[in-house]
Amino acid sequence: MEFTSAEVVAWVGAFMYPLMRVGAAALVAPVFGNDMIPVRVRILLGAALTVAVLPAVGPTPPIDPLSLEGLMIALQEVLIGLTIGFVLALALNTVVIAGESVALAMGLGFATMIDPQTGMSVPVISQILLVVATLLFLALGGHLMVVQLLADSFAVIPVGALVIERDLFWVVATWGTQMYAGAVLIALPLVTVLLVINLSLGVMTRAAPQMNVFSVGLPLTILVGGVLLPILVLPALPNRMAMMWSEAYNTLGALLGVPGVGG
Repeated sequence: MEFTSAEVVAWVGAFMYPLMRVGAAALVAPVFGNDMIPVRVRILLGAALTVAVLPAVGPTPPIDPLSLEGLMIALQEVLIGLTIGFVLALALNTVVIAGESVALAMGLGFATMIDPQTGMSVPVISQILLVVATLLFLALGGHLMVVQLLADSFAVIPVGALVIERDLFWVVATWGTQMYAGAVLIALPLVTVLLVINLSLGVMTRAAPQMNVFSVGLPLTILVGGVLLPILVLPALPNRMAMMWSEAYNTLGALLGVPGVGG
């Protein structure tokens, strides 16, 4: 059996173009883009996810992937995948911003750990909240929703059928404000209590200047923060993160024309 060069090019493009979109999304999406996962495993994971969504891809343009037009299509697929993964990563990083606010109020801003998701140093409180949020993401089926969203994106945006517009990047950038708004709602109860304690310590220092505010205030804020963290922050975390992920999926649905998967 002999195959023509056009048939080989069509077969390669039928797998490579979807791989660009799926691989780019898996590179930055929560859980899939974890830096603790070896690069080879992530490559195999991207290939496996591509095989899983191939039935929803539909026909791909028979364009040589090494041609200029093929490279432009590949770049467009990478941008679509990065958009999907980046918005979901922003939603997960809401807890990182909230943890930084709590850590600074507690006086633990100097205590940092390496975040396995991004490889950057984050406060210990952020790391605790990030682990809980990641487990919630898996428990709510967020990883399955990512696969569903990728499959649906091929149904409404066939390979090579979309021209990336500047407004797409602006909407993704402005959606970052949702991350900070969500972080404020998560951290606000505990930060408010710690702020009242710090104000009280300031009044006490004015009344008794000889008191060492650092030797009294730092252990007190750490103790209060450690006690109230599982009381004020963690119980509200599932609902807050479910709302953030719902908004993220609905935003992606509005951007890419995919029905929202939020819940």
